[in-house]
Amino acid sequence: MRDREKAARITAPLRPFAGRAPDATPEEADALQRALLERDEPSAELVRAIRRDRTVTLAQFRTALAEGVDAVPDAPPVLRKYFEMLEDTPDWVDRDRIALGARTLRRVGSDVGDVLAYGSLLGGYNNSGPLPVLTSSGRLTGERTRRRIAETGTWWNGCVADGGLERFGEGFKLSVHVRLMHAFVDYHHEHDGEWDTEFRGLPVNQFDQAGTLGLFSITFLLHTRVLGVRYTRREAEAVLHLWAYVGWLMGVDPKWLRFEERAGLRMMYQIGSSSPAADENSYMLARSLVELPLHTRYPRFQALRRRYEYERGLSLATTLLGPSGVLALKVPLRPPWYPVGRFAVNVVKHHVVGRFPSGKAWLQRHGEKQLRDAQLRILDGEIPDVVPLPE
Repeated sequence: MRDREKAARITAPLRPFAGRAPDATPEEADALQRALLERDEPSAELVRAIRRDRTVTLAQFRTALAEGVDAVPDAPPVLRKYFEMLEDTPDWVDRDRIALGARTLRRVGSDVGDVLAYGSLLGGYNNSGPLPVLTSSGRLTGERTRRRIAETGTWWNGCVADGGLERFGEGFKLSVHVRLMHAFVDYHHEHDGEWDTEFRGLPVNQFDQAGTLGLFSITFLLHTRVLGVRYTRREAEAVLHLWAYVGWLMGVDPKWLRFEERAGLRMMYQIGSSSPAADENSYMLARSLVELPLHTRYPRFQALRRRYEYERGLSLATTLLGPSGVLALKVPLRPPWYPVGRFAVNVVKHHVVGRFPSGKAWLQRHGEKQLRDAQLRILDGEIPDVVPLPE
């Protein structure tokens, strides 16, 4: 586990928001430790049926996901059990709240990509525990970084689309697809003989899954507020409700789902304080991400635009993660020139214009257009699917 003094510096930006007693109690620390050895058991059972027992095929899984398990002739019991579990929606799920959370997130617009990249994804690299899974695939290094980010964007947009989390919505189907992919990754690394379970926990475990979900939900709200985005309390709770359901769909144990911001920030502070420190994998992935603008093609003023986007990203990273958070990743520090300017723009948009019904409607249309444009721009018009399942 990481050096506590260093952890205190890296997680310091979260501490003021994590309540009066943010440090883990002995019981909470024990639960976090055990979570490293806990997996998504229903998905692990299905992967064993596919890979080891050969009683289920990927074709059957794809059909069940796209059309329902009743569309699979003589569906194997383990496959039927899996989809019955997924379709047995928890009683706490509120579809109206999910719809509000989705609209709220779409209203954020272009700041979504910046916060997910330089806050959520880059910040997650300070937990080195699961990173060999990413570096071994090569999908988040070098030229493949852009495609992997675009694939994540496809999933994110599916989750926040109107009806995206209904049974046959894109967000539902993509989340279940990714859930099974994670189980395949866990199975592969656990059986290759090289994974250090004692140090890192299981290749895909509940500790890391809870932390990743929190980066997309809890710290996302905090970081967008740092950039001046405004949420009502009802909207913020709806965003957390949406991501709690996504987390449930993706196999996160319900005990790690958070529906209230303060409790969520406390959990994220404790996860950050308990994670293994950044290592060579962290540095490699962080460098690939922050240097991505230097290899991006722009239609005009390419050299100038590359330098601007690179510096803009570093300014965002320093502000969102704090100096200790970026230095731990060996990422250069920069003054907060871009976040300060962005904050001023967003205060006018979200705190002034957005308080009027017509202004809020304009913000909604504008934010959704920015998301569509960003999705088309990242791969020159191509909208990729998520990472495919292994054949």
